[in-house]
Amino acid sequence: MSAVLSTLKKSKDEIAAWRREMHQHPETAFEEFWTSDYIAARLDEWGVAYERGWAKTGIVATLHGKNGAAKNKEKTVMLRADMDALDITEQTGLPYASKHQGKMHGCGHDGHSAMLLGAVQYLSRHPEIFDGTVHFVFQPAEEGEGGGRVMVEEGFFEKYPVKAVFGMHNWPGMSKGTMGVCAGAMTAAADRFSIKITGKGGHAAMPHLNIDVVTAASSLVMSLQTLISRAVDPMQGAVISVTQLRTEGSESFNVMPEFASLGGTVRTFSPETREMIETRIREMAEATAAAYHCSAEFSYRRGYPSVVNTEAETELAAEAAAKTVGEENVDTKFVPTMGAEDFAYFLEQCPGAYIALGQADENKKAALHSPHYDFNDEAAPIGVSYWIHLVETTLPVS
Repeated sequence: MSAVLSTLKKSKDEIAAWRREMHQHPETAFEEFWTSDYIAARLDEWGVAYERGWAKTGIVATLHGKNGAAKNKEKTVMLRADMDALDITEQTGLPYASKHQGKMHGCGHDGHSAMLLGAVQYLSRHPEIFDGTVHFVFQPAEEGEGGGRVMVEEGFFEKYPVKAVFGMHNWPGMSKGTMGVCAGAMTAAADRFSIKITGKGGHAAMPHLNIDVVTAASSLVMSLQTLISRAVDPMQGAVISVTQLRTEGSESFNVMPEFASLGGTVRTFSPETREMIETRIREMAEATAAAYHCSAEFSYRRGYPSVVNTEAETELAAEAAAKTVGEENVDTKFVPTMGAEDFAYFLEQCPGAYIALGQADENKKAALHSPHYDFNDEAAPIGVSYWIHLVETTLPVS
């Protein structure tokens, strides 16, 4: 165990208290006003400079190391934590459960914010251990609304030039005391599509007088699965899931409807596969509809891009993780997840790495986005220690 981690274990209760307070006050995308105030209050206590208002509720706190403010971005890094919650009704029964009906911290962003606060507190008291500048980003609206994209569009990198960006997410699928990272794609790009098929409705007892949109839609659902098995390189992961299928025009059992709509999600790792699947879904929708004498309207919305870790920064992240939990507990061949993350927008503009923090133990087994999920406070000192070792590693004192 590192000396830093040993020290932080003494602060575990304090970090847990911050986390549990935030857990009771979950706020969803761009509405994290209470959370932002709470984080700002902690920063004020420690005399840490910060700027508010990024992507509406975001905060950027700044610390300088041994030799003061960095004179260029080569001596500056960014650490990021998300702070928004989900539209889920919590079912944990915990004494610190959500006080906001229908909202909960079901993905651990309360833990992410608490761990970054822990790093700010420690480094503000020990500026001598790094040489340069660290910007700590408390980011809103990660859950589907792209708060990271908004911060980039607002000019984050113009205001805060950095040589590298780093992110972290708790991972219930990994044991507490372990960490995982890989170079290249770490998460998938997440897109969505919708297709409306138009035929001719009429009496269900006389199908020959109608144009059947149900058969056309059903055929399309099955055909779309062949894009993964026959059009995608077997070595490139991809997913197409049709998650919606409904008819419009009548609720009667003896009426063939005029319209059918379907939609779903596409997950890819490479830009080429992403482009190909969008094109092929459009072609398949139009061709299948035409084969059944129907017409098709197609729309495709691109969501978060893939989180792609750069090689050098991945090595730095792995080195810091090894200092924290031991090299034997760091998986540097982490299997990429089909989940998506808007940290990708920062990585599109700047080198960096995103790492997974194991949190599973006998008491914490629920998956992310489950109404039974709760961040593991026992893992928090590990995450804080990682941030501190990462700052020491990326901004070493000569």
